[in-house]
Amino acid sequence: MADADPDGFVQVIRSELRLQALDFWLRNPDYLADQLLDKVAIGELDAASYLPLAQDLLDGSEPNLHWYPMPKWLRGAYEALDDAFSILQSYGLAEVRRKGNPPLRYRNEFFLKPAGVIAAAELAKDPVLSWYVRQAELVNLVAGSDKGGRLKERQYQQAEYAETQLGLQIASIAPMVRERLATQIQERGVSR
Repeated sequence: MADADPDGFVQVIRSELRLQALDFWLRNPDYLADQLLDKVAIGELDAASYLPLAQDLLDGSEPNLHWYPMPKWLRGAYEALDDAFSILQSYGLAEVRRKGNPPLRYRNEFFLKPAGVIAAAELAKDPVLSWYVRQAELVNLVAGSDKGGRLKERQYQQAEYAETQLGLQIASIAPMVRERLATQIQERGVSR
């Protein structure tokens, strides 16, 4: 907690770069599934538990409805957060604060309020929207404590992501991830 932090917040993300990276995985289940496969491959996650989740991210009942592509800019996947955060802020769910003094660069910090936690719990109960909470939990799991720059490095390890031209939407890697998933399922003897 820093001196300038708002009172009563529950959690904070102190880097827009980190939030943009998290948002990318949330909106691109194929890239999120690929990260789960990476964690299973190095033994950080249990294959029997997480390979079926990766498969569901790729082939669940409505994966295309959960895919919201992002354009690539200078630091990777990026989309302005002002509109989304203005809605969250107007309902008292979250708050964004800008830190820094010119000529130094400003840094945005994003604070979750208690009302935001309650709203997320309600969202988790909704049969149509509960996927969002589950996906956010998986994003948090694969991101761990890595800072925004490290998360972007991990995203740039995907050729499709790295080779996307500036201003264009980052394309899906679902076919490649399905192949990796099939290989890991076979190698580990996990039932589908």
